Amino acid sequence: MTSQLRLLAHAATVGMRTAVFPGDDETLDPRAAAELAGWCGKLAYSDRQWVSPASPARQTAAVLGLSAQVEPALAECDFGRWRGQSLQSVQAREPHAAAQWMLDPAKAPHGGESFESVIGRVRRWMEDQSSARGITLAITHASVVRAAVIVAIEAEPSSFRRIDIAPGTLLRLSGHAGRWNLVGLGGLENAA
Repeated sequence: MTSQLRLLAHAATVGMRTAVFPGDDETLDPRAAAELAGWCGKLAYSDRQWVSPASPARQTAAVLGLSAQVEPALAECDFGRWRGQSLQSVQAREPHAAAQWMLDPAKAPHGGESFESVIGRVRRWMEDQSSARGITLAITHASVVRAAVIVAIEAEPSSFRRIDIAPGTLLRLSGHAGRWNLVGLGGLENAA
């Protein structure tokens, strides 16, 4: 029997609309929350439901009618002192640090997490999930979904920035014997 893992990137936030580095206390964009409400009850079938501790993921789970357990491993990348700032303002103040961060997934000049660290955290969580039979649903962030894609296809960390994950993107994986396969990547209409 295989394991199935579904990771849903939370709905758009007000901060995403203004293009700032996310924090834990963001709120969903009202328009995105209204669109998401149409999917309430359609993702309810799963054996386990997890959610990031950050507010946008918990709000997404609530709008979907899910009673998921908080899982710290599903947290957004920690952007350190850049939280709440735009990339443009960071580049103006810290051009070298911003360039370093853009080019090297091992760097975290903002004092938070590197993308390599996020990938490692997600890899460990996915290893734990690989022994769980049935369907696991996780409401999380685009960075975590990106990391899960990298783990599943065994891509290099440098590929992290080459994967675009929009709000509401659903990643579907199947697993067996500690190995994950990419089944699908798309919107909620691909939830089946």
